[in-house]
Amino acid sequence: MSSASVSASVSAPSAPTDLLAGKWTYRSFNNDPTSVDGDPNKALALFFAEAVFTFAIPSTTTLIGAIDWSGGGLDLAGAVEPGGDGLGPIVTITGTGRPGTDTDGWEYDYFGQLAHVWPNGVNQRPAIVGSVIRAKPHNGAPAGYVASFVAVKQS
Repeated sequence: MSSASVSASVSAPSAPTDLLAGKWTYRSFNNDPTSVDGDPNKALALFFAEAVFTFAIPSTTTLIGAIDWSGGGLDLAGAVEPGGDGLGPIVTITGTGRPGTDTDGWEYDYFGQLAHVWPNGVNQRPAIVGSVIRAKPHNGAPAGYVASFVAVKQS
């Protein structure tokens, strides 16, 4: 499935899971605790990936979609569950490479949660925060590598 084949509603959400549908700017980061001390090159070295999540929510418990970046992408299938104690929904997603492309055989797993909505927040955009793990090795990179990610809802 490519991002073109995922339809997503942009209308106002009627439930927290409805908010998940649509496009999200995705950025993942290497989990390096070393301070960058204002050095832009050190800050850029923290990037693991930048892409666009496109989510459709066919039911309150199911997520499908794609993650696409310049030159590649993965198909997504996952689950949505309610967050505990009034927190936003949790997503667990598996991204698989597309047959016949450079990502054929790839697999990544994502775990994220809709970030807290601040009652007094000004122009707060919905965001999903979480982590991603390389579930299968590819291109000489071993399975098991973990990065953190933030995905910010596009308008």
